[in-house]
Amino acid sequence: MSMSFARYSSIALVKEIESPENPGGLEKRVALVPDDVGRLVQAGIKVYVEHGAGEGVSFTDDEYLKNGAIMQTAEQIYLDKALIIKFKGPSLASIENMSEGCTLFCMAHFNSYPERAKLLQDKRINVIAMEEIYESPNQESDTRILGRVAMNQALDPFFSDNSVGGLRVRIIGWSERLRGAINRCGNRNPRSLQVIQPNITFDELDASGSNALYLYDSQSFDDPHNILAQLKDNGTHLFDMHEFEREQGQQAVEAYRASHPPAEFGLRRIQCLHETGQAGARYGMDLLKKNKPSLDISNCKAVILGYGNVGQGALDELHSQGIKHIHVLGRAQTSSGRIDYWLKDADIVVNGAEQAADLRGNNFLISNQHIKDLMPHNSVVIDLVGGSPTNRSPVEAVISCSFLTAPYLVQDGVFVSALWGWPMMGMMRETAIRYSSQIVEVLIGHEQLIDGIKDLAPGIRPALVCGPF
Repeated sequence: MSMSFARYSSIALVKEIESPENPGGLEKRVALVPDDVGRLVQAGIKVYVEHGAGEGVSFTDDEYLKNGAIMQTAEQIYLDKALIIKFKGPSLASIENMSEGCTLFCMAHFNSYPERAKLLQDKRINVIAMEEIYESPNQESDTRILGRVAMNQALDPFFSDNSVGGLRVRIIGWSERLRGAINRCGNRNPRSLQVIQPNITFDELDASGSNALYLYDSQSFDDPHNILAQLKDNGTHLFDMHEFEREQGQQAVEAYRASHPPAEFGLRRIQCLHETGQAGARYGMDLLKKNKPSLDISNCKAVILGYGNVGQGALDELHSQGIKHIHVLGRAQTSSGRIDYWLKDADIVVNGAEQAADLRGNNFLISNQHIKDLMPHNSVVIDLVGGSPTNRSPVEAVISCSFLTAPYLVQDGVFVSALWGWPMMGMMRETAIRYSSQIVEVLIGHEQLIDGIKDLAPGIRPALVCGPF
């Protein structure tokens, strides 16, 4: 029987070294931390760990030994191992040390490195791409659903009179409770969507009247400047999510679940998407402050493309930095011609919008012409999606992801960054711990990847990007 079709009785945990997506070896996160190695050992699995694998994020060999690991050298670690786990994709040289029919479990980015993909295929190495594993079925929390159904209720009158396309929506504050509302609103294509600061004054608002809707959560918003009464006097539509929750929240959530059976697939199973958005936006703000020292950050023009998990992470960060108005763009606002309005005079633009494979390289949401004609010098574009020459980003200036060795480029006076592995910016240890926990859950949780690739769980099947051999 092929080693890939049998249960994996042992695992090799490999140290991160220089590879195509890790120039200089600056990615130092380890795929499994010592405590999670201990969980695998307790499950009856031998875990071989390369010496120094965790040192880059402050986990010592002694910690692995105390959790039952068997330590090996770089020369030993690949030999006769059926399942090899690492964080980023492998170096070309290390592939030569892998046994035919073994399984490599990593962030493979298979379409971005065709030379490496061909070598893995030629060597008959099964590859499971961590980034291609999805929840199955989709798991929605009550908190997310509450935000969605609250926004549905708030928008219902505007759908009834067909005026939602002209509606200016403002969300007061950002929180986990509000993110579902932001996501649902983006899907409904209003004229505009902004997240604004809770301490904003009425004079600083840019929308009021019958074509404006303000959604807030009185559980956390205490209206320090009495803007709600002033908005009401101007005929503005107001919606309190907390009041909705008290009056019909539980019933609405239950009705939503009854009418929306779980989708077959949900979010990425192994991910730090929110942290990616946070780290990217944080770095972008650092660049902006450095390049525009006289700019009042609270009044800067900030634009986010997309309102998914990565975009919400960026929104969380920009909101925490005190930016008064954050423009959140959906499909309607990013269409050809319309996006120009939002990019003009923008100080920081964060792209969190994914595109289908057939659009990559053919449809640039942020073109080089946009950067040249619309954005002032020393402004910043942060691309959270990234890409490569064979798998292009929606940001035309990004031909390949950038790395810590050279994190940004300058295009017509605008700073553009698309870092491969954004959480490396100050979140290495924290995200290594989170990734490790998710990896172990996939191995010995309900997906049971440890049983081999003969009968993969539904969420893992699309992630087998090379094989089965």
